[in-house]
Amino acid sequence: MPELIFVVDDNDANLAVAAAALEAKYKVLTMPSAEKMFSLLEKKKPDIILLDIEMPEQSGFEAMEKLKSCDAYSNIPVIFLTSRTDAASEANGIELGAVDFIQKPFSEPVLLNRIKHHLNIDKLIRERTEHLVRLQNSIVFIMAVLVENRDKNTGGHVERTAAYMKILIEAMMAQGVYADEMRSWNLESVISSTRLHDLGKVVIPDSILNKPGPLTEEEFQIMKTHPLEGERIIDEAIQRSGDAEFLSNAKAIAVSHHERWNGTGYPYGLKEYEIPLQARMMAIIDVYDALVSKRSYKKAFSHKDAIKIIMEGSGQHFDPLVAKVFCEIDEETLN
Repeated sequence: MPELIFVVDDNDANLAVAAAALEAKYKVLTMPSAEKMFSLLEKKKPDIILLDIEMPEQSGFEAMEKLKSCDAYSNIPVIFLTSRTDAASEANGIELGAVDFIQKPFSEPVLLNRIKHHLNIDKLIRERTEHLVRLQNSIVFIMAVLVENRDKNTGGHVERTAAYMKILIEAMMAQGVYADEMRSWNLESVISSTRLHDLGKVVIPDSILNKPGPLTEEEFQIMKTHPLEGERIIDEAIQRSGDAEFLSNAKAIAVSHHERWNGTGYPYGLKEYEIPLQARMMAIIDVYDALVSKRSYKKAFSHKDAIKIIMEGSGQHFDPLVAKVFCEIDEETLN
């Protein structure tokens, strides 16, 4: 399949010339403004963007700042199209993250060669990034399995909650619930990070973690330390690796997934929007899976009964907007 190129320029003649030069080798979509580009980006992700600098309403520089501020779009290579020849404009563009400049009017051989060059570089970067992501996800999976193997009550919980997170993200995006915030996420990282939500349980004694009956108040207070222990472990990993981005979602989820919308949760008593969105979503997913799963100390609830309990907790335990979306997901999708 040919690579997809966006050409953004407010001049129709420039769009026509660029399309004519490129469409023999690439799939080309032209648009007259940055606003149109961002609207289309919600549906299609190009392999490279050719972006005019001087446009009304939103300049190429302004559009570039917006692209780079969003994780979903920040890795798309951008080549500025410009009739400017001053060094200051070029320096500004490079500082904002452009990979190159192409002077207008276009030279077709230059245009084709520059695009080919940057697509080859981008392909190599993507391959290396994908390899790193696979490695990171493998490490996350192994750490999560180690935790789950200690907790005899939660078989399969790690992978089920990761699957639920993916389903919930898709449903929320489809309904436009917190969609703007989630567009800035690395979604694969968020989904993978759910596997570490109970990482802190590695320090909980087996006598408490695998107790077949109800916990005493003293035992429950010890169990309640696992979010803080998860935060501490992940903080140590961040300091050693220097990769805060990779583990930031894991940290937010691990420490805050037992917080409650009304502020009565733990460990910090956060409320409403003080709780990271990832953790507000995880709170619902975690409770749902605990309810519908058979444990040594309880029978499994039906999907219908579990959803009823979550709806009753909406606005108290759970973010009401997220709870509403989750409860509208049909049982077949979740199972």
